[in-house]
Amino acid sequence: MPVRPAWLTNRGDAAGGQTRTDTRLAPLGTLTPAGRLTSLSGVIPGSTGGTTVLAGLAVTGTTGAMTASVAPGRALIQSTEAAGAYPVSLDTALTITFGDGNASNPRFDLVVLRIYDAAVDGGAETKGAIEIIQGAAAPSPTVPTVPAAAIPLAQVRVPAGASAGTGGIDWGTALTDRRTGTVAVGGILVGAPLAAGAYPGQFRDGGRGIERWNGSSWMPTEERHYCSVTKTGTYALSANTYTAIQWSQATARTDTVMWSAAQPSRLVAPVAGQYIFYAQQTWPSGATLARTRARVNGDENNSIQMSYQPSSSGGQGTADGLPLVLAAGDYVEMTIFSGAALTGIPSTYSRASLVWQGPA
Repeated sequence: MPVRPAWLTNRGDAAGGQTRTDTRLAPLGTLTPAGRLTSLSGVIPGSTGGTTVLAGLAVTGTTGAMTASVAPGRALIQSTEAAGAYPVSLDTALTITFGDGNASNPRFDLVVLRIYDAAVDGGAETKGAIEIIQGAAAPSPTVPTVPAAAIPLAQVRVPAGASAGTGGIDWGTALTDRRTGTVAVGGILVGAPLAAGAYPGQFRDGGRGIERWNGSSWMPTEERHYCSVTKTGTYALSANTYTAIQWSQATARTDTVMWSAAQPSRLVAPVAGQYIFYAQQTWPSGATLARTRARVNGDENNSIQMSYQPSSSGGQGTADGLPLVLAAGDYVEMTIFSGAALTGIPSTYSRASLVWQGPA
């Protein structure tokens, strides 16, 4: 029996029961919590020497045919809270065959690893199985819903008229991997990580480094705080007046508190520490006595001169970085000054960013 579910039947059951080999092959122990009594369903990470994180239970197609192969591997399938989680293993590669395509329309089929438990679902079977859930053919088909007590392995787009006699399925474009990973509690999640964590202190591989769930969001384990802002449209300056730049968007931001459309001129420090405030200003033709300052917490007496341009014939620019020690909640604004009134200044002429360097 290639699909070996553990803790599904007893040895004395008519169904054959759980063997010692079943128990050794299936994953055991407490896996990633998803609730008080539930665990995160998914494939156990593993590789045969390559770089693929989730090597187990991978679906690969056979060129020119309607068949595919499911690789050996291990997984956990969470049923209802009352029923618990089923550890499962596939101990040998399994060949599966897709039905021919509809004559007129394409469809999506879903490959799943599924548990049948008569004591829980009221059905007639108690087993583990690899199945193809065939979708409905339509001009714009949808992917079938994952059944209860099952995990998706792959989805396959079956073109209209597809069959072994017409060249089969184009596996290079038709196959989409749907596997997600699960690990032992405290382990690092891999492979399409959770949108939200299960508990503060949980770790995942975010694709570019290790991240930690703080209870509300995933954060890099190496503490970083930065925000870069830009403007859209054009703007004007009154003569002989410092004007705070009103930013339109954050193009990069680690903490949502660092910039808000409700207070568009402010770059806010999310934690206390040493920061670098960067400001760049290009001056249009006609600007005179042009100055750029950093204003802290809206206090004109706490404004720091960053750059100066006596006059501009168009396109002259200044840029600088300023070290600042800020408390959590402090904010910095970029203010600019021209001795002559200016209109139609391109939004791209102003940029700023605030970058945390470390604790003060």
